[in-house]
Amino acid sequence: MYINKTPPSLNCGLDLAGEVLYGKWKFRILWFIHQGNKRSSELQRKMPDANSRVLNIQLRELECHELVIRTIYPVMPPKVEYTLTDFGKTLIPVLSSIGKWAEEHQNQLKEVILRDLSGSSDNTHIDK
Repeated sequence: MYINKTPPSLNCGLDLAGEVLYGKWKFRILWFIHQGNKRSSELQRKMPDANSRVLNIQLRELECHELVIRTIYPVMPPKVEYTLTDFGKTLIPVLSSIGKWAEEHQNQLKEVILRDLSGSSDNTHIDK
């Protein structure tokens, strides 16, 4: 797990949530585990753009933050499954709300993301 050289800011709820949820794939990992995709290979198939090393790092971080539980079954080859903890399950309504917000604003979000990717953002606001 990455060790930050500066102490985390834990002054408000957003700081706390950011410390635990920061990571490109964490929202999707939590959502897919909630939907029943419990093995890392299943998660990798759901997120083919995610590097397996990064995916495993973020799964370990979610485990360290008590949002998921990793269960190792004593079979050959070893079988590992991830499930949400009760604490992790409390995030599902939040993730659902964020997803609904993004769907409601998908045109604007796509526009600004694509504009940023093309490098044409000049940090000025244009009223539409």
